[in-house]
Amino acid sequence: MTDAKAGPEVGTDQPGFDRRLLPPMLLGSVLNPINSTIVAVALVPIGRALGAPASQTAWLVSALYLATSLGQPVVGRLIDVFGPRRLFLLSTGLVGVAGVVGALAPDLGVLIGARVLLGFGTCAGYPAAMALVRSEAERTGRDSPGGVLTALAVANQTIAVVGPLLGGLLIAVGGWRTTFALNVPLAVAAVLLGLLRLPKPDPEAEPTARITGGTTRRESLAARLDLPGMGLFAAMLVSLLLFLMNLHLRDWYLLALAAAAGAAFAVRELRAATPFIDLRVLGGNTPLLATYGRALVAYVVAYSFLYGFTQWTEEGFGLTPFHAGLAQIPMFLLAIGVSIVSGRSTSVRGKLLLGAAGQIVACLVILMLGGDSPLWMLLLVALIFGVPQGLNNLALQNSVYFQADPERTASSAGLLRTFAYIGSMVASSATAASFGQHADTGGLHRLAWVMLGAGVLYLLLTLFDRTLGRAAGHGTRASA
Repeated sequence: MTDAKAGPEVGTDQPGFDRRLLPPMLLGSVLNPINSTIVAVALVPIGRALGAPASQTAWLVSALYLATSLGQPVVGRLIDVFGPRRLFLLSTGLVGVAGVVGALAPDLGVLIGARVLLGFGTCAGYPAAMALVRSEAERTGRDSPGGVLTALAVANQTIAVVGPLLGGLLIAVGGWRTTFALNVPLAVAAVLLGLLRLPKPDPEAEPTARITGGTTRRESLAARLDLPGMGLFAAMLVSLLLFLMNLHLRDWYLLALAAAAGAAFAVRELRAATPFIDLRVLGGNTPLLATYGRALVAYVVAYSFLYGFTQWTEEGFGLTPFHAGLAQIPMFLLAIGVSIVSGRSTSVRGKLLLGAAGQIVACLVILMLGGDSPLWMLLLVALIFGVPQGLNNLALQNSVYFQADPERTASSAGLLRTFAYIGSMVASSATAASFGQHADTGGLHRLAWVMLGAGVLYLLLTLFDRTLGRAAGHGTRASA
């Protein structure tokens, strides 16, 4: 990738981060969260319009995260090889196609297909942003892009504020189909910004530019991408996530298939000259593995709240989609403030511990909620959840940046999202199992116990993790 041009900052001889890159970075990275949050208030109207219970509309959540869990590390690896521009343009263009399909979908099956397209389409935004942050850090000689990483976190939090409220407004004005149609103008804007602002690849740095001996371009590229490894990874992940979507003993074969594919994937990656996921390096990077584990359990709690609590506020408490969106605002507003304030510090352990405590307290308050609870209790739960929402995302994102191998920043960032989306699959399955045909108060309390268990596990994983603060791979240290 060619260097992005930028002038030196005032008072220093070193160049600063090229701010022209920020608009496509920010817009690309928020395409996924806006589609995550906007559907939270649309699940009930979609279910009513298409005659589907909560256990079936949960697939609208699972489908997006199934596709994104698979696509994020794959697209991240492609970005590591080819640079962010091409993958960004292709993926964001697919978001527009998905918006059209969803807006015209005649039934739930087609709608689920549109969500799968959205999942793949939103895969490039976040890994591309992290790759650009890394390349700018190398260009400017400043390996502490705290302000840019905080901007990414705040942008995602801001979209999370707008998502439920915007979804409620769109549903009130034009029905639930408008929540899909919104992706068309967003995709057009992202593609245009990408064309205008993202740096073009350097021909000299192209992966097929230097071919030696009798190796063909196609053979060299296939070896570098490790297509068999990607295929085995896909088989493992799809089998596992399909099992998690509908936990039942009759589906044991999916778990067995995931284990077999996982074993084959491990053998392949340990033997490959250029593996898709370098298990040797990853296995020796304990801090990064611990971060991935924390991300999984943290997002079990976060997504259980986002989807389960929102459905209950509509069906169990009686709010309209618009008012259900309004009830989420305290959480996201506080999360934005927490991200901005905490983003000034590179400390990781303190953020994670406070975030874990916030999750546990919020789950305990949910257990006291009922259909006749005062509205202020709903707002209190949302407000408490704002603390972990603002702290956990930023701390996990910063951890991966400093712990990952610099040559695999995009794919490592993609893997962070994969573990987060596995957590979302567990959350989706727990939500469907807890609610069944109706999102009532009893189901909410069952879901809250699951959330509480995950929150306690998150706290324990943080308390007993002695690797916090250690950055692997490139000698940078993230403060603890």
